[in-house]
Amino acid sequence: DFFAFSGYRGANLTNTCCIVTQRLVYLNKYYADPLPVQRPAPEVPDPLKSEMLSKICERSAAANPEGKTMNILLVIDMQKDFVDQALGTPEAQAIVPNVVAKINEYKARGDVIIATKDTHEETYLETQEGVNLPFIHCVQNTDGWQLDDAVQAAMPENATIVHKPTFGSTELVKIIGEYVAQYGEPNVHMEIVGLCTDICVVSNALIEKAFYPEMPITLDASCCAGVTPATHDAAIATMRMCQINVINAD
Repeated sequence: DFFAFSGYRGANLTNTCCIVTQRLVYLNKYYADPLPVQRPAPEVPDPLKSEMLSKICERSAAANPEGKTMNILLVIDMQKDFVDQALGTPEAQAIVPNVVAKINEYKARGDVIIATKDTHEETYLETQEGVNLPFIHCVQNTDGWQLDDAVQAAMPENATIVHKPTFGSTELVKIIGEYVAQYGEPNVHMEIVGLCTDICVVSNALIEKAFYPEMPITLDASCCAGVTPATHDAAIATMRMCQINVINAD
């Protein structure tokens, strides 16, 4: 009947009014409150992108305002196969006491010690390195892969050991990067010793210099030996030209 119909229309009108009111409230709030400003995310340093000196110093000062230093000893491949086994030389054997003394010096001060181990698989001869240097060496878990006994005995328990499958170690770059992030490049002082001067030592010295140009790097030549004395000297000359601080070379 008429009253029932009127009631139906009234109920629907009430609902419609409620919906319209809700929409108006929403629109009013939407236009009254401006959208939040979208700010760009903070810049993340790209490890493969070179930075100017001013930026490096700025990061260093922010990370380490007191200028505390971190001393790191990097011991490269002082393994049996390079000392007195597969690829050993008299020169390599002669530096062992010097390397041990250097490790003990850093250990006594509580400094950071990192040692790399050349690490290959049984398929080494199938690799590019194996084709060019066809002498099986430093196959993982063999006796020749282990550190020289005297060097191993001197190593502190908290030393970091890095297994590297080729001359230069990208994993080492990441590890050093953690110290650089904490202390700043100029405040991380690295000293390098080990074998072989003309292959893995020079490779890692120049990689670290490329990634961290403001990090002081020293090489103790009395704690290094090359494949031959002549190639050792050539590598020393190369590192000097690239501003590696070489000591005890004469």
